[in-house]
Amino acid sequence: MSNNIIERSIEQGLFASRWLMAPFYIGLVGALIVLLFSFMQELLHFMMSIPTLTQTDAVLGVLSLIDLSLAGNLLIIVMFSGYENFVSKIDTTDHKDQPEWKGTVDFSSLKLKLIASIVAISGIHLLKVFMDVEKTSDAQIRWMIIIHLVFVVSGVLLALMDYIAAGTKSMKKK
Repeated sequence: MSNNIIERSIEQGLFASRWLMAPFYIGLVGALIVLLFSFMQELLHFMMSIPTLTQTDAVLGVLSLIDLSLAGNLLIIVMFSGYENFVSKIDTTDHKDQPEWKGTVDFSSLKLKLIASIVAISGIHLLKVFMDVEKTSDAQIRWMIIIHLVFVVSGVLLALMDYIAAGTKSMKKK
């Protein structure tokens, strides 16, 4: 009987410890605010330079805004799905603007969304460098391409591991 009480207390304590993650997700809201501030600065800088913009500068400015937007989207996905997967369900069933994907992103799909976002952000950054290639050394470009390829290969390997794991689970059920 005493062992059951100890075991139950440990299990309840471990389960309750998930709430220690809540401040991390609240902190990510702060990071989203920082990104918003950075986005607004970039947008203001972009708007102020419209009279002197070249075509390349216009594309680079838009790519910078897209880059910041993707980073913000990534933060939202991590905040929502992380909180729901590891802390508690977010009860917004009565809200008309509830995202369709909320509550459906498990840890496996979170990993894939995360790496896909990182690859997209890296690709946009690489495109920005290619658009203004004379400002970057060959060695820097080479390293950026290598790093981008590492992200791409990592994403493919993560997807492959999830595919293999899903196949293994379905075979065990049979």
